[in-house]
Amino acid sequence: MTIKTDGMVIKEKTTGERDRLVTLLTRENGVIRAFVNGARSPKSKNSAATGLLCYSDFVIEKKKTGVYIVTEASAKEVFFSLREDIVSLSLAQYFAELAAELSVREENADEFLRLLLNAVYFVSKKKKDNDLIKAATELRFLSLSGYMPSIVACCKCGKYESEKMRFSVSSGRLYCEECLPEEKTIDVPLSVVTAMRHICLSDTNKVFSFSLSKPSLSLLCDISERYLKAVTMRGYKTLDFYKAMTR
Repeated sequence: MTIKTDGMVIKEKTTGERDRLVTLLTRENGVIRAFVNGARSPKSKNSAATGLLCYSDFVIEKKKTGVYIVTEASAKEVFFSLREDIVSLSLAQYFAELAAELSVREENADEFLRLLLNAVYFVSKKKKDNDLIKAATELRFLSLSGYMPSIVACCKCGKYESEKMRFSVSSGRLYCEECLPEEKTIDVPLSVVTAMRHICLSDTNKVFSFSLSKPSLSLLCDISERYLKAVTMRGYKTLDFYKAMTR
């Protein structure tokens, strides 16, 4: 079976002396792992287009054994500017790790790919605050994966908003200031709740179109990261490296 699709390389690994094993987030088939024979050869036509964080058009053969082989790859965007800034590169690599963890497998992943491309683009162009891009990418990936926090209204009384609300990073539930939660929560101003709703519920192309004060943005960033770790129950080496670079 031949698959023709666009996608981004979200992970790469050397195999043998000349070959490469890549993990791709493809538009048509979600996350797949494929071999690129001879990719490490100087004469390889597929070398540049199958490097980490490259967005390319792919022709992929699926063998009867279930193994995928990239037979052709043509780069559409390689995000050269990321290689000039270790902070930007490390954040983009974190987004790639999130994509590998949360995106669908072997089914249409258009929204996942659009989110990843937009996130990496904004990081590479430095068009948005990194905390804003990070929080929005985390929460939107979770929402697309079926882990959207319950932020539409208070989970107890159904109240849409109050001046201050409470959010549980362990359960993803929202409470108004009048309802007493039975779990540990964080006090969250309405502006942050509004931003969370925007991230989770807006069109994919508008996910990053919001603004917050620096203190509110820092709070949003903390909430999104803690909720992500609670849901996935794991840490992320790329996130640890990014945070080490920004201390």
